[in-house]
Amino acid sequence: MADNRDKTTDQMKIWKESRSSQKPDVLTTGAGHPVGDKLNLQTAGPRGPLLVQDVVFTDEMAHFDRERIPERVVHAKGAGAFGYFEVTHDITRYCKARVFEHVGKSTPVAVRFSTVAGESGSADTVRDPRGFAVKFYTEEGNWDLTGNNTPIFFIRDALLFPSFIHSQKRNPQTHMKDPDMVWDFWSLRPECLHQVSFLFSDRGLPDGYRHMNGYGSHTFKLVNADGERFYCKFHFKTDQGIKNLSVEQADHLASTNPDYAIGDLFNSIANGSFPSWSFFIQVMTFEQAEKFQFNPFDLTKVWSHKEYPLIPVGKMVLNRNPVNYFAEVEQLAFDPSSMPPGVEASPDKMLQGRLFSYPDTHRHRLGANYLQIPVNCPFRARVANYQRDGPMCMFDNQGGAPNYFPNSFSAPDTQPRFVESKFKVSPDVGRYNSEDEDNVTQVRAFYTQVLNEEERQRLCQNFAGSLKGAQLFIQKRMVENLKAIHPDYGNRVQTLLNKYNAEAKKNTNVRVYSRPGASAIAASSKM
Repeated sequence: MADNRDKTTDQMKIWKESRSSQKPDVLTTGAGHPVGDKLNLQTAGPRGPLLVQDVVFTDEMAHFDRERIPERVVHAKGAGAFGYFEVTHDITRYCKARVFEHVGKSTPVAVRFSTVAGESGSADTVRDPRGFAVKFYTEEGNWDLTGNNTPIFFIRDALLFPSFIHSQKRNPQTHMKDPDMVWDFWSLRPECLHQVSFLFSDRGLPDGYRHMNGYGSHTFKLVNADGERFYCKFHFKTDQGIKNLSVEQADHLASTNPDYAIGDLFNSIANGSFPSWSFFIQVMTFEQAEKFQFNPFDLTKVWSHKEYPLIPVGKMVLNRNPVNYFAEVEQLAFDPSSMPPGVEASPDKMLQGRLFSYPDTHRHRLGANYLQIPVNCPFRARVANYQRDGPMCMFDNQGGAPNYFPNSFSAPDTQPRFVESKFKVSPDVGRYNSEDEDNVTQVRAFYTQVLNEEERQRLCQNFAGSLKGAQLFIQKRMVENLKAIHPDYGNRVQTLLNKYNAEAKKNTNVRVYSRPGASAIAASSKM
């Protein structure tokens, strides 16, 4: 049995073998001072109190007390890996970013996959979207393409994001997951229906991280060397093929191997089976966007591949595991506002909100100088700015260079050729309600055209199996939303809910009294 262990299980053995020709390092304190005894406190006599002068102990304990950083509020559980992106097709007619400057160009990347709603200790195989974030280390600074394994999202307005996440987390009093919270929010915001339908389909349980696609999800803007602008969506298509888990498989793995996806990715790379994804873009002109049948920046909708076909760009390969998880994955920070010249933001309301939210989160979680942490450092570009000081400043703090701008001392200066592209803004400023921007047409197409009959059946079963936990008035409201998509969708879910609700009523605890004063007998059965 011991001879058949996988690479994750044998990590300590492999590390020891890699150092077989070396003597053990001299144990030191954090300051590099050699340590003579790491097993016994320094005390006044064998039974006496600890001495403050025991710096070996205080060095160890003080660091231990501080070794955890705040957990990510969202995407807390994840896996990371490293590799490269190689250009296979010329798209310089659309984008001037140097990452795409010629066929054959290779750029280092870091990738983090994750679940969304669960905590760091949650299972990898829960029904949840999967985060798919890619950091390109380009010569013009890092480009962080942060998306999911679905091309859409639950909401289209960033002001709703904190409430949406709160509804998926824990009840503030009971500290338990609450189906009333989850389904109340979803049923009150029908814009969620597209993503919720994806989530409860087979796609909601991907088989690890290697067998799923990734999407930039948002609409972005590309700019070429001539200043021409295009709207764009980014797609990563898995070369391993799409593969999903059944409900039974996912439940079994959640109890027997909760880190299944992390281990699957690690072992695949360690065994030399490097996962890869083909990278594509969809392109829409500004003129097409003006005449488009719906808001092209709506994150709850997709662009038709027939009208806007996938254009091949390159291939991403992951060929290195992290040397240390905390250093290279837990501290790995992605920021949608990190875009090189040639890639810019669109008016997508969710993207606009993320441009602030993500870097603000990292400054809280990792510190003001989080971009100096090696895994986040834009090491292929020379950073020169007027930011100074702050905790965890790891380099020379830009030496004696002036820390104000403008100045007369040959310090970093602006380059007009990197000014962002111009765009006109003419509407009145206001808070515009986007709640009813056609929440059903694309979901109807997904239900009737994308899914086959067996997939529709599983979708409805999964949907009702979760919705049954919510109160009846919430169930009713959600079913009405589904009927607006397609009567068959709503009716199937309602039929299943009727069955579940009848069973629940039958199996509810009933207190039976045999005679006055007698003890109550609790009659109950397991659902």
